[in-house]
Amino acid sequence: MKKVLPVVAFLLVAVLIYSFVLRPSQPAVSAGGEGDLKWHTWEEAVAANKKEPRKILVDVYTDWCGWCKRMDATTFQDQTVMDYLKKNFYAVKLDAEQKEDIVFDGNTFKFQAYGRRGAHELAIQLLNGRLSYPSIVYLNEKFEIITVSPGYKMPDDIMKELHFVGDNVYKTKTWDEFKQGVAGGSY
Repeated sequence: MKKVLPVVAFLLVAVLIYSFVLRPSQPAVSAGGEGDLKWHTWEEAVAANKKEPRKILVDVYTDWCGWCKRMDATTFQDQTVMDYLKKNFYAVKLDAEQKEDIVFDGNTFKFQAYGRRGAHELAIQLLNGRLSYPSIVYLNEKFEIITVSPGYKMPDDIMKELHFVGDNVYKTKTWDEFKQGVAGGSY
């Protein structure tokens, strides 16, 4: 037992280092080349929504979040996820620790320095003060919060959420009712 414990501890440290330090960082906002998902800034989504109203998916992340990077590299690279998002949503990347102000709806949201890292006021408001990364915030065309979904999502899991929101199921069913109906995989 004494020989196994150091090996397990070493492996745990190695996994943590790989997850948070050695992984290459993903660009915060993709240019949206052919086949890629176009990630908008908050301001771009607001402008686009004025021309063609759509729901908004806000991926609230931080640069140090290993699960955020993994979701960028896997879930948001899934072709089915990308296709559905492109058709039905404006996808927004929001760095919860960005220092730049965001002006929206007559309000200026700023970075708030507190604790070890601080957070941006818009992220705090969108997440109802429950700062957890990654978190997906689903907004309607009027930028009203439909639901907040914290945590890493596999492609199948996020597709359920996308259909729940994108197909307006949330207006007639609870999330639990919807999940029971899609247990077999059909939406």
